[in-house]
Amino acid sequence: MHRLIAEVIGTFALIFAGTGAIVVNQVAGGAITHVGVALTWGLIVLAMIYAVGDISGAHLNPAVTIGFWAARRFPTSRVLPYLVAQTVGGLAASLILRILFWDNEYLGSTIPAGSWWQSFVLEVILTFMLMFTIMNVATGAKEKGIMAGVAIGAVVGLEAMFAGPICGASMNPIRSVAPAIVSGHLQEVWIYILAPTLGALAGVWGWQLIQEKPELAPAQIASEAVQESV
Repeated sequence: MHRLIAEVIGTFALIFAGTGAIVVNQVAGGAITHVGVALTWGLIVLAMIYAVGDISGAHLNPAVTIGFWAARRFPTSRVLPYLVAQTVGGLAASLILRILFWDNEYLGSTIPAGSWWQSFVLEVILTFMLMFTIMNVATGAKEKGIMAGVAIGAVVGLEAMFAGPICGASMNPIRSVAPAIVSGHLQEVWIYILAPTLGALAGVWGWQLIQEKPELAPAQIASEAVQESV
């Protein structure tokens, strides 16, 4: 249960700060700026990874949870509870933003600025890059793990900075679904459910491609040869 509570709190903080920055930027006449919004996304991801990463893994993203499951690094029994926890956290954040900013129409929803396929392709690629980075910094040397939050937060901030004006740079189904449900703007929300999920699975596949298979020691080779002969 403590893992699920951590996911609820972490996802709440992510959506509240990220979409909240978008809403406040609109209310304040662009005071935060697009760069400021992108930095907010990157910094809140970084902060939550260090805050709850050692408790729940700080997935904060259904696509990431599905990606870890596909990589066989997350048990099947925890997938649905994690998805529910993330949904609860995201919806709670958007509901509070609705109360605070009742007149805001979109509450930070992700809506394609161009064609649907342009945003779809962008979201697949962006989430591929994110998941590929997560898989590579979440495994390996302990020193690499310590800096994982910086690397992941940097990727989120960078991608939000250059792709946000076109597709919203969601990379996270609940980041898009929560404000869409609360604001009532569900048009083309399927893009931000399907594309990040496909991108995360592709990121896991890319990570698997570059992994070196551990070489067997001579004793292990001899032992396997004996077992095969038997």
